[in-house]
Amino acid sequence: MRYQLVQTPERLELHDTLDPKMGAVYVDFVDGKARHRRQFGGGKGQDIAKAIGLHKFKNPRVIDATAGLGRESFVLASLGCHVTLLERSPIVHALLADGLQRAAHSSEPELQAIIARMQLQHISAHDWLSQLMPAHYPDVIYLDPMFPERQKSALVQKEMRFFHEVVGDDPDSASLLPLAQTRCLQRVVVKRPQSAPHLTASKPAFIIAGKAIRYDVYLKSTT
Repeated sequence: MRYQLVQTPERLELHDTLDPKMGAVYVDFVDGKARHRRQFGGGKGQDIAKAIGLHKFKNPRVIDATAGLGRESFVLASLGCHVTLLERSPIVHALLADGLQRAAHSSEPELQAIIARMQLQHISAHDWLSQLMPAHYPDVIYLDPMFPERQKSALVQKEMRFFHEVVGDDPDSASLLPLAQTRCLQRVVVKRPQSAPHLTASKPAFIIAGKAIRYDVYLKSTT
């Protein structure tokens, strides 16, 4: 197998055995980019915070239906959200579980409190949402489907290469949106590249747009 999970003394890592120069993929909520964004990311002024509705909802319950490496979930939890992370890939789930466990044992009380607001589930979003009872509907469901691979720069980021080759595409992401709209109390937020089409033919209620990324916001549906 080309990609292998390796338990190092520090953490669980995913290695590319055919291209070791690519470096390891792992989840780190303690240091690096996670720490920098927690300290200097802009708080509730960030576009994702505006899309989730943190100016309206106090400590909302959020389902991150396509958790990936958990970066957005961590940002939302650091802003007070209670986040359920859904991840169907066993490899990504293992990396996430390792990152959460290490962060939970951090010596920083603030970081421990953030991690306590994050709950990881190894399940597909379709299965989770389909069986979700109304009493447990979240305020917001967040979707970050796999971005289309760039033909001219397929190796730009090792993490994107890993996701495309190991995890694969999200062929069911379009059908996930209408389901999510019936399983939320307030809204569904879909992260998209700025130039990408909407996830479905349905137009969002409004859009929070940045330079490279935008957030399409859909309101709940009763049908």
